Amino acid sequence: MNKKKMKDNNKNAPKNQDERVEENKETGKETKKVTQDTGDLEKQLQEMENNWKRALADYKNLQRRTIKEKEDAVKFSNFVLASELIPVYDNLLMVEKHSEDQGLKMVVDQFWEVLKTTGIEKIEAGGKEFDENLMEAIEAQEVEDETQKGKVLEVLQNGYKFKDRVLKPVKVVVGKTSQETSK
Repeated sequence: MNKKKMKDNNKNAPKNQDERVEENKETGKETKKVTQDTGDLEKQLQEMENNWKRALADYKNLQRRTIKEKEDAVKFSNFVLASELIPVYDNLLMVEKHSEDQGLKMVVDQFWEVLKTTGIEKIEAGGKEFDENLMEAIEAQEVEDETQKGKVLEVLQNGYKFKDRVLKPVKVVVGKTSQETSK
């Protein structure tokens, strides 16, 4: 029986040296192919992982941007209404200056309180440095004092902001020196 097993084992064993070399070459080729396939798969996996990370980052950025846009929409939803109410308020102030009617004064004060609760605020400019983001220079007036150069000398018309956005710039007279005039 031992002889039979040996014969069976010999059938599976390579018959000569050339067959063994050939078999080793085949095994080597298969190993190289498997190694190459593994490398390709690893590259594909890395690429897919990078694409997934980019897509996730894009999605998170989109979420943040959408939330910010919604917050801004809510925050500034009354901007148009506020910009339309400001000229009405300014007209009431003009009428109030030329009237002694106490009822009108009460209405103007009440109207201002309503505007303030919606987020409207006056831009304070009197005596301050001229700021082109908040103010509009209607006139430049010559001043003797150097410290008054570039400062607001007079507010001609009030300006307003709505939650940090300028609704209407303050119209002002700005001081300038006589040297600036001669230029």
